[in-house]
Amino acid sequence: MKILVTGSAGFVGRNLIENLKNIRDGKNWTRPNLYITDIYEYDINTEESLLEDYCRDCDFVFHLAGVNRPMVQEEFMRGNFGFASALLDTLKKHQNICPVMLSSSIQATLAGRYADSEYGRSKLAGEDLFFCYGQETGARVLVYRFPNLFGKWCRPNYNSAVATFCNAIANDKEYQVNDRATELELLYIDDLIEEMLDALEGREHRCDYDCIDNNNSNNIDKLKRTTGSDRRFCYVPVTYHVTLGEIVDLLESFKRMPKTLIIPEIPDGSFAKKLFSTYLSYLSDGAISYELFMNKDSRGTFTELIKTVSGGQVSINIARPGNVRGQHWHNSKWEIFIVVSGHGLIQERKLGRDEKGEPYPIHSFEVTGDQMKAVQMLPGYTHNIINLSDTEDLITVMWANESFDPEHPDTYFEKVE
Repeated sequence: MKILVTGSAGFVGRNLIENLKNIRDGKNWTRPNLYITDIYEYDINTEESLLEDYCRDCDFVFHLAGVNRPMVQEEFMRGNFGFASALLDTLKKHQNICPVMLSSSIQATLAGRYADSEYGRSKLAGEDLFFCYGQETGARVLVYRFPNLFGKWCRPNYNSAVATFCNAIANDKEYQVNDRATELELLYIDDLIEEMLDALEGREHRCDYDCIDNNNSNNIDKLKRTTGSDRRFCYVPVTYHVTLGEIVDLLESFKRMPKTLIIPEIPDGSFAKKLFSTYLSYLSDGAISYELFMNKDSRGTFTELIKTVSGGQVSINIARPGNVRGQHWHNSKWEIFIVVSGHGLIQERKLGRDEKGEPYPIHSFEVTGDQMKAVQMLPGYTHNIINLSDTEDLITVMWANESFDPEHPDTYFEKVE
């Protein structure tokens, strides 16, 4: 398959191109039905004559090129309608009726606050052009009305509030939120790309738009989407409705993480998880790494790495040769120890005595970094870890089911033997 991508240097274009290359080069094996041989990148700086070659040979067109921040209003129509017309005319010239995808905008509904949008009118004109082309030629036409986009490589201080806030907060720049209650519908770039790959496989999601309150000038919440395989438009099924206040609050919590070590709740598929990935892509070189506090004494070091709200914490324990660490127990806290380097012995013993009045037996686990194993520290069991080497440090990754709370440590000294 040969794929033409217009607007290839833009935000969506860059992300799409790199993911198409992953499939072409065999790096992404999750799409076994896609076989890509050539990717034609076309942008404002591309030699115009190449459009002829690309339109003659391509098997699928992603038309992402457009104008959204022109110097004068008239450029909207020239950029969003004029080039689309030239593209389709060139395809017709070469009698190429391959599928064509159009990147449009929710503003093309001209609903609510978008009623007077020149950008929306130009996008609507482009949509009509594509639909007419499909009727005329029989080509499969996929028109997507994207909402606000966010993700890595999105240009800040341009047309994305999320990119602007990410860049400002990540790099200690001033920013302003005019109305924290303003709600946006947001589409994450990776979800968009997955839909584009679905479209290549002929599995696009389709819908129609029904505006039941076109006089609402404040928002487009009254815009309804009905789905079905016979619908006119296409859409990405995963979007998020989030307020500006929620966005900046999350970003500020991400910024605090290197100091608190606390990662906010980021459930799989959540907006927070995708926003965190986006935020990290805006970090400057000086903020990519950060120092960790190491608790040191003659026995070695103990360093907290990551804390979570509900998933506990991860730490690194380094025991010097011949030293013993631990010698304590917990009521409710439980841990998993994994030795990753060195040679050691983990011991644990249940508190109290058995029915015969004898101390409970000691469970011993010899561990090495050469053959890693996970050993669970049980509630109500005192435990330790001993470095058996005379020359090498013993390095252990420790996970606890809860983050350490100095006000309620749930840690009590008692030797194992």
